Order: sequence, then structure tokens, then C-alpha cells
Amino acid sequence: MTRTHSLLSRRQVLLAPAGICLSAPALAQFRVEVTGVGLTQLPIAIAPFRGEDAAPQRISAIVRADLERSGRFRPVATGAGTLDETSRPDLAPLRQGGADALVTGSATRLADGRWDIRFRLWDVVRGQDFGGESYAVVAGDLRLAAHRISDFIYEKLTGERGVFSTRIAYVTRGGNRYNLWVADADGENAQSALTSPEPIISPAWSANGTQLAYVSFESRKPVVYVHEVASGRRRLLANFRGSNSAPAWSPDGRMLAVTLSREGGSQLYTIDAGGGEPRRLLQSAGIDTEPAFSPDGKSIYFVSDRGGSPQIYRTPAGGGGVERVTFTGSYNISPALSPDGRWLAYISRVGNGYKLHAMELATGTVTAITDTTSDESPSFAPNSRLVVYATRQGGRDALMTTTIDGKIKARLAGQEGDIREPDWGPYAR
Repeated sequence: MTRTHSLLSRRQVLLAPAGICLSAPALAQFRVEVTGVGLTQLPIAIAPFRGEDAAPQRISAIVRADLERSGRFRPVATGAGTLDETSRPDLAPLRQGGADALVTGSATRLADGRWDIRFRLWDVVRGQDFGGESYAVVAGDLRLAAHRISDFIYEKLTGERGVFSTRIAYVTRGGNRYNLWVADADGENAQSALTSPEPIISPAWSANGTQLAYVSFESRKPVVYVHEVASGRRRLLANFRGSNSAPAWSPDGRMLAVTLSREGGSQLYTIDAGGGEPRRLLQSAGIDTEPAFSPDGKSIYFVSDRGGSPQIYRTPAGGGGVERVTFTGSYNISPALSPDGRWLAYISRVGNGYKLHAMELATGTVTAITDTTSDESPSFAPNSRLVVYATRQGGRDALMTTTIDGKIKARLAGQEGDIREPDWGPYAR
């Protein structure tokens, strides 16, 4: 399956093949490579946690990678060895070394086999104790504990909620096998939610993060399923005549927008999350596809060739008038709205390449935020600060995250085969 960009590929598909089975959880490890320099990055020292060398995961290293990948922090040397959370550290050398904050902690194995993870955050400049937390977790949850530490630090120092303990979904193809993965926000700790000899496309998280909608080709045509992530149970949502594709959840989780060709052509419909008869939104002679709800649920953004070439449009969620949104470039697809409603990310064809762009909706200002040329499937983090997307870099497929200004990028690489269709899940509720 070559990487292509077409209204008749990926999210809106007219033809396809068959067969699927649930797979046991498996690991798909990634390596995080961070590049770029942000304009304002807080220098933070993260000391090795006492006892972490004996643990299956190095907590301090995971926290360091999380904070660096966010684009808001710049790790600096502690100038000291291992520090733990039990005593007040000497902050003077850290101030001299340029650190504004310090993280200390410990990892202790308990008698029952769990790990006791503790940490403390210090304001180096003011000499203030920002507090900390402790978690007693099984070995398999050590990464989650580290991500929660990162979330605590991020929120204390920026005033905004962190996204490190959220999850992403994405699809890979290796040989003749397709996998739908659910992973940590850094791409690690991936579990296979579904495996199939036929394509799986367009995964989309529900608003509460418990379900994934996706398109499967097991019926020799595109069909939309809803999959419960925790149990692995799934149900058929849309299997109407013709193509069923491009599911997108409403913010309240009560319905989905889908693209159906049941009446000829590919058009937008909404359907109750529990199933039932779909409701057509628009009448168009062209192809309407790739719906995406606005964060307030009042509008649906979508791609249409009604003007002659693919562009992004907007319509009320109940149907009605249509307003064109993109005017820069002759080919714009894959709209993704930031949860704060400020940004629209999308893919635009530039020459022979496809690049990730960001539009500030209030002003209409558009910026290309990548230097790659095979970008696809942007999806925002729930705090609107990062975008995950698929691309090709260094001759191989990869998942990337970027800050909205494009200055800090992280490559989540290491998986063989095609890596595509990422979708960033919401905060846990």
C-alpha cells in the first residue's frame, strides 16, 4: 500500500478486499528523537531516580524525553549524582548551572513485587518546594507512572494540562498484515487492538477515550466498526450499500459523521453512535469526505472537490449552508481541529509533495510547519499544543509530533513497514 493522497484513497474509499481477527497484545517499540529549538524553553534538571537502575524502566529518562518532546522544556545537567525526594537538595549549584527547576525521585521494589515511585519538584530560582506524588504500580505500569510525573511537572510549571499519559492509535502494515495499535503518547508500550490481512484505516477516538471507530475491508468493501478498547469487543456501525468510510465522533460522543456512497457519489451523513438510519447532511454533485467536528460540536469541517479541486469547507453540524475555509493552494485535505478551537491542521500539496500546514482560524493565517513532503493524517493532542502525523523521513515511514509553530519535532521511529493514520486520544474521563 503506497503512501498516496487522493479523495479516493485512505479515508474515502470506493473499492477494497476482506478478513479480520483479534490479536493478542504485542509490543511495538519506538525511539524518540527530538530536533529543533523552541523560542522559550524552561531549563529543567532531572536527576536520576534513586533505585531506578534496578527497575525495568528508567523513570527519569522517560520524564526527560516527555518534557523535551513537548517543546516547553530544555533538560540541563544536574551537576550532581542521584538525588531522591526525601531531603532538600543544594540548589545553589543548579542555579549557577542555569536550571530553573529540579526533579528528584526514587524507585523502590515492594515486597509484593510492585514498585513504589516517588518524586518531588523544586523551583530552583526561588528555592521553593512544588510538591510531589507517589505511585505504587506493577512493573507493566512504570511507564504510565513516569508519564503521570511528567503531567504533574508540566502543569505545575506551565499552568496547562500535560498530555503524556494520554494515548494514540495508529495503523501499520507489515508484509500482508495490518495492525491497529494503541500506544502511549510517546509511541511506546504499543498494544495491538486488531490485526487483519486486509486494510484497516481511519481510526478515530471517541470523546471519552474508551472506543475507537475505524474502517475495515473484511467484507470486501469499506465498513465502519466501533471497537471497545478495554474489552476488544466491537460492533458494526455502518455497512450500507456502497462505501462506508471516514468516521468522526461528535464531541459529546452521541453520534458520528461518516462518508457514505449509498445514494451514489460520496456524501456526508451523521449516524447515532448506537447505530440506526443515517441522516444525509448535504446535497452535492462532488465528493464530500473526511468530516471533522469543531470542538463545540456546532460545525463539521470536511473535504470536497465541489469547486474543482479538493478544499476544506465548513457546514453546520445539522446541515445547511457551506463555507469554504482553505484558499491557499490547490489541493487541501485531512482537516483536524485543535481542542481549543484555535487551529486547523491539514495537508496541502506543495509541488509534488504533501506538507502539514496550520491555519489560525481567527485570522486565516496559514503556515507550513514541516520540512517533509509525504505528510498525512494530522491529529491534535488534547491540550492543542502538539500535532501527531505520519510521514516519510530518512527513507522510511515514521510517526512524528510537532509543536504548532513547527519548531520542535520528535520522531517516533523503530517499527518496520508502513506507519500511518495516527489519531491522538482525549484526556481520560
